[in-house]
Amino acid sequence: MSFTAPEKASARDTPAPHRTEGPHRIAAGLMDPQQLISSFPEALRKLHPRVMVKNPVLFVVEIGASLTTLSAVFAATVFAWLITVWLWLTVVFANLAEAVAEGRGKAQAESLRRTRTETVARRLHRWHFGETDCPEDLVPSTELRPRDVVVVAAGEVIPGDGEVIIGIAAVDESAITGESAPVIRESGGDRSSVTGGTRVLSDRIIVRITSKPGGTFIDRMIALVEGAERKKTPNETALNILLASLTIVFLLVVVTLQPMAGYAHSAQSTVVLVALLVTLIPTTIGALLSAIGIAGMDRLVQRNVLAMSGRAVEAAGDVSTLLLDKTGTITFGNRQATAFVPANGIEDRQFADVAQLSSLADETPEGRSVVVLAKERYRLRARDQGELPGARFMAFSAQTRMSGVDLADGRMIRKGAAAAVAAWVTGQGGTVEEGLDRVVADISSSGGTPLLVAVYDSYGPRVLGVIHLKDVVKDGIRERFAQLRRMGIRTIMITGDNPRTAEAIAAEAGVDSFLAEATPEDKLALIKREQEGGNLVAMTGDGTNDAPALAQADVGVAMNTGTSAAKEAGNMVDLDSNPTKLIEIVEVGKQLLITRGALTTFSIVNDVAKYFAIIPAMFAGAYPGLDALNIMGLHSPTSAIASAIIFNALIIVALIPLALRGVRYTPSSASDLLRRNLMVYGLGGLVLPFIGIKLIDLLVQFIPGIG
Repeated sequence: MSFTAPEKASARDTPAPHRTEGPHRIAAGLMDPQQLISSFPEALRKLHPRVMVKNPVLFVVEIGASLTTLSAVFAATVFAWLITVWLWLTVVFANLAEAVAEGRGKAQAESLRRTRTETVARRLHRWHFGETDCPEDLVPSTELRPRDVVVVAAGEVIPGDGEVIIGIAAVDESAITGESAPVIRESGGDRSSVTGGTRVLSDRIIVRITSKPGGTFIDRMIALVEGAERKKTPNETALNILLASLTIVFLLVVVTLQPMAGYAHSAQSTVVLVALLVTLIPTTIGALLSAIGIAGMDRLVQRNVLAMSGRAVEAAGDVSTLLLDKTGTITFGNRQATAFVPANGIEDRQFADVAQLSSLADETPEGRSVVVLAKERYRLRARDQGELPGARFMAFSAQTRMSGVDLADGRMIRKGAAAAVAAWVTGQGGTVEEGLDRVVADISSSGGTPLLVAVYDSYGPRVLGVIHLKDVVKDGIRERFAQLRRMGIRTIMITGDNPRTAEAIAAEAGVDSFLAEATPEDKLALIKREQEGGNLVAMTGDGTNDAPALAQADVGVAMNTGTSAAKEAGNMVDLDSNPTKLIEIVEVGKQLLITRGALTTFSIVNDVAKYFAIIPAMFAGAYPGLDALNIMGLHSPTSAIASAIIFNALIIVALIPLALRGVRYTPSSASDLLRRNLMVYGLGGLVLPFIGIKLIDLLVQFIPGIG
């Protein structure tokens, strides 16, 4: 059994893939009619008291609707039936909000189920490391157990979650990520994790299974996006308790109101009392609260991030410290050529031409960056190796730490690590001039990597100059950190570089602090210190050595390309393995919290107008002075109560899209957010009901038995 490796690359080296709508990508826009129709039966099923009792506010509305139904049956008035119908619609609309939010997850889960197939696995019988020929058993993937070893060749589906222990291959993961571009999976690193149900596109790999039957990553994804395991977050639970408390308070108010009304010779019917109760309690936020939480997780799924719990999404909104790995997050992950420094007497263009020739056979990202820099800065076209007849190219290797070419005219060109090239030059009888030694030292001390370029020609062996490699900070990253700072979030860069290099990159990137020469123990200790100071901490990681820190962090985002240990330790998994997505996750979390706060403000304030509609209608007959409170000029007591109840139901439907989409978040201070919240949703919640109730009153007054 032999293994051939494709071109050595990593996911970070791969060009930005074209985003495809994977089989489980559900549109994140507003509701569509089909979505409402498909969710309506589920909304009706949720009317069961065992389901409704979980939402005290809506449970009280359902009980009230039941009482008004009995009253309508015996009274047989248009008013009683109108109030009854709209109370039931209030409960159904509230259930519809949750059903629509859950429906998205169920649609995604169903698409994921279609990606699962009954795969036949080629299990290796009594395989030992190093064996190249081993008997195979063909078994269903459902019979695989942890630590079983399977072989997967090009065109075959990986039968279960596991780790690549031998080989390297390109894998199509579009079934779970929606990305059309393949990724590289290889043994012996942090990109060894493979997911059951994905397909190998090239070569052959040996995989050790890590998942139990029914416990694969896709199975967990299905359960999570379907919402089966969604638990209320602490803040959501606290808000539910507050809403339940308000409901009990207003229930007592309404119950004690009837004796007082009777004393004033203005006793009210059951229908009117229930209507008053429903308009007093916070039905709007009670109806939308669950949908807001589900939609928050859904928005992360739309960004290819799988949150293991709603609590993780909520915690992301409260994060005050971000720990970011330097490589691949702040910088591009591979050092790139940024400058050519020729030796004395060597022209810049001449040196760039030789440097490019020396890199034509260097397939590393660093080598390719030299070719690109020469092309961009001096318009030197990258030559194909076939254009140089008689030339013998030497690819870069870890053993020689050099690449180069021997040309047909007798010239030998070498490029590589300063020590390796200097040794080659002195071995040929040449020397390195003293000025270049200083250049090498300066580049090294600034955190860069110096590469020497040397030639052996008619003048003998000599160094022509130095190429400056450095970590290139990603475009726009400094602005993103400034944006986070405005959000009140402190950024800390983590790197294994020496302190001087780390300081230079941190200053260029604009992070608030850095941790240099970081070990797993250092990361864990840093997170604990931040948490002891009252901060919520988020970090990303992909390796087994990141697992302790991911588990300790309040928001631990594991890369899907990472090890199983990292994915098990984190409470989120980024299917795209893009470390910078941590910033988006924080924004989604803040959007969730802001949406909940905005709609809570709207719900509570929006009750004010309903008081002005119902209270005068109830008691104006006994106390004519209350008629002054009828500032909307509503037509009659019955039309006023009916209009308030209808508006109460319709506003829930109107706010479902906002609950699903979320309130738009722009980075700003807490005081600015509060001011905007009060001005937009506080003032809007106060004004809109006055307008809405008045318009509805103009219509219902023409209904016989109401006006």
